[in-house]
Amino acid sequence: MHQHTDTPPPAEHRTVEVPGGRIHVVEQGSGPLVLLLHGFPETWRSWRHQLPALAAAGYRAVAMDVRGYGRSSKPADTAAYRMTAHVADNVAVVHALGERTATVVGHDWGATIAANTALLKPDTFTAVGLLGVPYAPRDGVRPSDAFAMMGGDEEVYVSYFQRPGRAEAEIEPDVRGWLAGCYASLSADTMGPEAVPSCFFVPPGRKMSDRFVRGVRPAWLSEDELDTRAAEFERTGLTGGLNRYRNADRDWEDLAAWDGAPITQPSLYIGGDRDASTTWLADAIEAFPTTLPGLSASHLLTDCGHWIQQERPEEVNRILVDWLGSLN
Repeated sequence: MHQHTDTPPPAEHRTVEVPGGRIHVVEQGSGPLVLLLHGFPETWRSWRHQLPALAAAGYRAVAMDVRGYGRSSKPADTAAYRMTAHVADNVAVVHALGERTATVVGHDWGATIAANTALLKPDTFTAVGLLGVPYAPRDGVRPSDAFAMMGGDEEVYVSYFQRPGRAEAEIEPDVRGWLAGCYASLSADTMGPEAVPSCFFVPPGRKMSDRFVRGVRPAWLSEDELDTRAAEFERTGLTGGLNRYRNADRDWEDLAAWDGAPITQPSLYIGGDRDASTTWLADAIEAFPTTLPGLSASHLLTDCGHWIQQERPEEVNRILVDWLGSLN
């Protein structure tokens, strides 16, 4: 049994060396290792409510700045952000922390990185939790072709993000305003009525942010939290994060050997019923019996948007702790 403590020691920041450079991690607690991967456009801070809860439940919770973000390395080459590089970072972090195995949990892009990490390195990653974005195995359609078909006369945001410098030119004149609009547009308490937010589609000659919800701040996002995030992205820029999108076709080529492959380890899915990921990718969720045969549970949180573990921290913490406990 793990030690359960009500007051875990404070979180500690450290930087670990990996073959691709350095990764900044924030660590709290002791016990079995749980590696937490954030999505776009966030940092390790998206897990600030989970770190103490997991530590109190007897786990070594480690949230990292994914390559390209925060205090982690930001290589200049777009190809350095291919999925296999992120997987290698995660394996190296586990080893740098003196561990042989870990559970990996991700949100948004972090969920896709977590899924592929579990898929490619099952000996190291013995269980996987996915928040928001469900696992969808590689299939026969090149991603750029799939995205081109989705937008119709407009451009789906993933396509809009492809050309280096284009989204940066939109975001970087007002990083704080852009982040605020992005967070508000995808939060249950501030978003518009559409099942898929209109900002996901960019009309010709327009910007993604033209359709953002403006002038409201989600309940989960304090002014201080927004300031902290804006300062970090003003310092680092957004290119590292955007480069994840720019590797969609490269990943598809790299992962050809895993076409259609299921993830067989114990797995968990948590979605929000107002998150476009659960509507847009409903087919992927329906396919879980085939694609995630080790699925322990699938939770759909009512009136929850995209920022799941921040919109509903207590509920997510309870689900995670129960699931982690079931793995032993």
